[in-house]
Amino acid sequence: MTGDKQDKILVIKLGALGDFIQALGPMKAIRNHHNTAHITLLTTKPFEKFARQCGYFDEIILDKRPKLLNITGWITLKKKLNSEHFTRIYDLQNNDRTALYFKLLKHPKPKWVGVAKGASHCNNSPERTQGHAYDGHILTLGLAGIKNITLDTLEWMKGDLSGFDLRKPYILLVPGCAPERPEKRWPAVHYARLANILDTLGYQPVIIGTQAEKDSASAIKSACPQALNLTDKTDFEHIAALARTAAGAIGNDTGPMHIIGVTGCPSMVVFSHASDPVKHAPKGANIQFIQKENLENLKPEEVIAAFRPLQNTNKVQTTLH
Repeated sequence: MTGDKQDKILVIKLGALGDFIQALGPMKAIRNHHNTAHITLLTTKPFEKFARQCGYFDEIILDKRPKLLNITGWITLKKKLNSEHFTRIYDLQNNDRTALYFKLLKHPKPKWVGVAKGASHCNNSPERTQGHAYDGHILTLGLAGIKNITLDTLEWMKGDLSGFDLRKPYILLVPGCAPERPEKRWPAVHYARLANILDTLGYQPVIIGTQAEKDSASAIKSACPQALNLTDKTDFEHIAALARTAAGAIGNDTGPMHIIGVTGCPSMVVFSHASDPVKHAPKGANIQFIQKENLENLKPEEVIAAFRPLQNTNKVQTTLH
């Protein structure tokens, strides 16, 4: 472990949800490595609460992500980055935007750990992008001498489940995804069939999602009245708490599945042609994925038959046939 009370470290991680979850382990490793330094996180508003709860940072700066032609916004950001006099910056975003942030820094620039051209610790290895962003972070942080990086299992995230009518064993269903990515969404009619099969097997189907999933959740609940519909009733803390006591989770390639996966909850993630599970599947001790070019053609029976937690259930074969 290293660190001086005069050291000022900046960590950059702007989003998205799944990427942020996978970056928490590397963030913790940075905190442990620079154990007495003042560490600031530059992030966006959706992740401010995460950043404060985890306890890895002394300060949070919210990035307003100025548009390219927002000259005032860029000048404000430049002043902020330079006025803090950071001694080292860890870029866990590693995209074109943060490469511009590197250029905003005055000379002599602080040590920069990332992929920006000219960085003191520049990871230009092709291995960095061959798998998950998490694995790339391990390679990049290794250049700065940071080792022993593990997934953050979110034990610090607490959620009160007493207000939910849960019946164990239950299995979480996550039928949503980003609205602009409908090709990643397994149809609600298939989730409805899945919920009924789970109910027959003795599991309570528990639907989680945001207001954007209201119609899908209603269709599932209508087809399977025994399902518990928690749509728009759960925050990230609830999701982590639900995952810790769930028998499993089945969902689309979407952010909440990353929260569920790192807790160790047995998880089956449904993938279409639109994303690569080698790069984008959640991380965790009990992750499975199933992929089909067109999700319309993925039958619920296929998912049930492949999901490890259910394979030893005697009723499975009888129910599927």
